[in-house]
Amino acid sequence: MRLLRSALCAIALLPLACSLSAQPLAASKSAPLKSFYESGLHRNGIVGSSLALLDGNRVVFHDFYGLQRLEPQQPVDENTTYHWASITKTFTAIAIMQLRDRGLLSLDDPVVQYIPELAVVHDPYGPISAITIRQLMSHSAGFRDPTWPWRSADWQPFEPTQWSQIVAMLPYTNVEFRPGSRYSYSNLGIVFLGQIIERLSGDPYEAYMYKNVLEPLGMYHSYFDRSPYTLLRYRSHSYDLKSGKLTEDPFNFNTGITRSNGGLNSPIADMKRYLQFLIGDPAHREESDAILKRSSLEEMWKPLLPVPADSDHPSRSGAHDFVTAGFFVHTDGSLHLVGKSGSQNGFLSQFYLDPVSRKAYIVVYNTDAEGVAQNTLTFDGQLRDFLIDHFFR
Repeated sequence: MRLLRSALCAIALLPLACSLSAQPLAASKSAPLKSFYESGLHRNGIVGSSLALLDGNRVVFHDFYGLQRLEPQQPVDENTTYHWASITKTFTAIAIMQLRDRGLLSLDDPVVQYIPELAVVHDPYGPISAITIRQLMSHSAGFRDPTWPWRSADWQPFEPTQWSQIVAMLPYTNVEFRPGSRYSYSNLGIVFLGQIIERLSGDPYEAYMYKNVLEPLGMYHSYFDRSPYTLLRYRSHSYDLKSGKLTEDPFNFNTGITRSNGGLNSPIADMKRYLQFLIGDPAHREESDAILKRSSLEEMWKPLLPVPADSDHPSRSGAHDFVTAGFFVHTDGSLHLVGKSGSQNGFLSQFYLDPVSRKAYIVVYNTDAEGVAQNTLTFDGQLRDFLIDHFFR
């Protein structure tokens, strides 16, 4: 832990993040939160989890629960590296905005301008050139959700490993609704954003992200897909819990060509730094703007389309969800939270921030309980609502 903290504080661009501890929440708030969180994890059969709360740029609460590995047992701690799944999409969206701010693209440019292979996609609603980068970012382009919808056996690759495999499917791909008319989550669309990043920057996606986002933020222990050998011991295993039976998911897996929509692995300490960047600090605006201007971040957070309530976006009465250009907005009364969730291979994660109060939280679980009595997604929604009532308000 001392080594990790030392590396984090070596960063030059964002000195505001060097303190990963601060005055904690009052005991009157932290004790009920810890009890709610840990009892919920135990009740839902979750093997390991981490939670952090930030107020401004100060970490005011964190908790490391359970095990990152069952056999042999290894406790969760600050170094535990989780798979963040679709939270990766927010990093990809930031990279697109960086390229936009450098004058290399417009969000309203046709996607086919940068990926001419898309010209063979069947679009019954009009020319394929009508589909824009902004629509990819807001999941409103009309593309299907899964990148590879035909995986039927464990021996098959977890995801397509090569761009050529995506290209081979394009003549058999159709646009499912009029682009821009509604929201429909699309992992495939974010793969196209990853291709745009590579083609405009000249770098592989992972290299671009490390040079332009991860390293400037001081996220030195974060990476995509399989672990570097020296960091493998910190990587959490993951589990599925169905009908009371716990099974381990594939360990140290490769997300293939889908890394731009779900390939990020990172310890909670690095993800705190990401939240600190999103929250912002007026005293260090120049350093943050070197990564992405505050005005561009705030542009990304403007609601574009409503997200219907479903099992992936459960909301209590009176709360609503919207998609933005790379993020989601959850409204509850007068509160407007910006965030994103992730779910893949037994890992679930979520973060939310309030741009007004500059409060935020981030949580990650290494167990996907999918039953009625034990359900990670249900508990995650309960935790969000608890924090809305007892932390954000």
